[in-house]
Amino acid sequence: MAITTGNPYRELRRRILDGVHPPGDLLVPATVGEQLGVSRTPVREALMRLEIEGLVTKVSRGFRVLERSQEEILDICEARIALESAVALSAAQRRTELDLARLRRSLDEARAERFPASRLRLHAEWHVALRLAAHNPTIAELMELLDARLHVYDGKASRTPANLDLIEREHEALYEAIAEGDGERAQELMVAHQRRTRDLRIAEMAESSNR
Repeated sequence: MAITTGNPYRELRRRILDGVHPPGDLLVPATVGEQLGVSRTPVREALMRLEIEGLVTKVSRGFRVLERSQEEILDICEARIALESAVALSAAQRRTELDLARLRRSLDEARAERFPASRLRLHAEWHVALRLAAHNPTIAELMELLDARLHVYDGKASRTPANLDLIEREHEALYEAIAEGDGERAQELMVAHQRRTRDLRIAEMAESSNR
């Protein structure tokens, strides 16, 4: 049954990030077009855009959702650590009262949520709010690309109550440092936060590959 959509790019991107099309999945423009209720041309254009973002790669029959090695994920994580620490420093120096209110509201919403997937999504949205507080559009744009490439590989470990509780405490400490204008402390906390989530992700990938 065709699903009519006005924006094949957004729909395909959502499907990839939500795991509907997991890494390795083959996306044939004609077939995807039938599913979405559009012609193959806008689907192909959408897939070419997703290729530029590093979510799919061109193959003989169409496009394949990109599969990444542990080493590639580690490289993305290292880039994310560098950029997110810059975000934390900039946010501590440039945040406004509106930025702090936005960060506080995001933290409270995540704390009130009990459904793990929604809670993880709200924690991710807190990082988006933090980037707004940093007032550096270039870093925010780069981080959006890295987020998408990593989100595809979010595993069950990231949604456990123990990890979500840790994220909450780490975000709370980051918020306090940023509210106090302590850029050095904010950077240190962000690096520790990102390294922990990096190690969690890599460990889960290693465990899956050994099964």
